[in-house]
Amino acid sequence: MTILILAGQRSGKLDPLAERFGVSHKALVPIKGKPLIAHVLKTVSATFPDSPILISIEDYSVLKSDPVVARLHKQRRVSGVEAKSNIVDSVAEAAKSALPLLVTTADNVLVTEDALLALARAGQEGDADSVLVMAPKEAIISAHPGGKDRFYRFANGEFSNCNLFWIGNARAMKAAEAFRSGGQFLKVKGRMLKAFGILNLLRFKSGMFSVEAMLGHASRKLGARVKPLILHDGRLAIDVDHDRSYAMVEEILDRN
Repeated sequence: MTILILAGQRSGKLDPLAERFGVSHKALVPIKGKPLIAHVLKTVSATFPDSPILISIEDYSVLKSDPVVARLHKQRRVSGVEAKSNIVDSVAEAAKSALPLLVTTADNVLVTEDALLALARAGQEGDADSVLVMAPKEAIISAHPGGKDRFYRFANGEFSNCNLFWIGNARAMKAAEAFRSGGQFLKVKGRMLKAFGILNLLRFKSGMFSVEAMLGHASRKLGARVKPLILHDGRLAIDVDHDRSYAMVEEILDRN
């Protein structure tokens, strides 16, 4: 198993938070005295001391000034892989040399050892080609009342995705094509229709199916077994995406 941390710029544009803090990439935005990616690397490297770590970024050298990156690089624990223009191609580039992949993002500062271990177990011991971590609405609101603006409604509750994924094999990479347009595609009917088909779109919109059943139906369309991993830690769904979420994550870090 290899850990992949996505740290590239969206569409090659300077992230507003990076601009605010005067750094080249959002991964280098400081929070509680350390870059975002340093928080993630500290947790990931401690959780999986024997697993190689890949960082997907346009220019890996921009990270080497961070002490955590420098130390892990010197130990040959971490290396860079070229980020592409979209998430799917970035993951595919890493998958050329490493599968399975446990994927997270450089802004997933609140990721925990328990969540990482749970995802690794689900991927390694289960029968899914791909696993998506999700958190229920109640848990997210408990972590912070403003944690998310929107949730996906299913028969067994409302959920939000977390930036934690398992890519187990080539079939999982095929299924990942559904996400090529970006993580917000579930909000756009045309993208959902193309990815999942009309019946699955109607099933999703009806809210009559559980999240497990819905992904089961979608798996047949995608040609890969995609399963959810529901974790009741709402912090996992709150990443550092903009000024408001930066303030929320900082507040949660202050409490812990």
